[in-house]
Amino acid sequence: MHIVIAGNIGSGKTTLTNMLVRHYGWEPRLESVLQNPYLEEYYQDMQRWSLNLEVYFLKERFRDLLDIAKADNTIIQDRSIFEGVYIFTANNHDMGNMSDRDFDTYMGLFESMMMVAKQPDLMVYLRSSVPHLVDHIHKRGRDYEQNIQLDYLNNLNVRYEDFINNKYKGRVLTIEADNLDFLHSREDFASVIKRIDAQLAEIQNTDHTLFSTTPFIKP
Repeated sequence: MHIVIAGNIGSGKTTLTNMLVRHYGWEPRLESVLQNPYLEEYYQDMQRWSLNLEVYFLKERFRDLLDIAKADNTIIQDRSIFEGVYIFTANNHDMGNMSDRDFDTYMGLFESMMMVAKQPDLMVYLRSSVPHLVDHIHKRGRDYEQNIQLDYLNNLNVRYEDFINNKYKGRVLTIEADNLDFLHSREDFASVIKRIDAQLAEIQNTDHTLFSTTPFIKP
């Protein structure tokens, strides 16, 4: 099974991913943000480095998808390839940080990749307001994130809502993260687990129904 934790910068994706790994015993696939060799340059000059940054992320996420497709165990992923494309890269393009030519080339590469990939079984979307995101970003203190503009975070939030409600066709569990402290509150974490358990039960029931009602056809 393939589970994805989705959400904007500072929404708590990695924290929740690690907590779910400990709770369920799932195998993690964490986003290689700090390993991206273009990250610091990107925040200094987005127009110059956006294509390099996004292609690197695309390559890493596609490699994860190929590994996940071969796995027999449940894997939980910190951010999906779909978010990288339809939210972050599309936002860079619309902001003028990526030319039409570069964006078309990037999308052609993504579409080729999708010929051998499939959607996750469940996407858990952490919906967060911009003030909540900013608070988390400041608390974790990554130097390269401290100059992120509020308009940039807001644009990403708008794109997340459009992506979740209008573009993504897979199963989504939306969790309002502003009033949750699942890291420090057992009750808050338990409420998240309860909702995820319900989704997992539905997935298993659906899979069992499909299997039990599919006729066996002899070759």
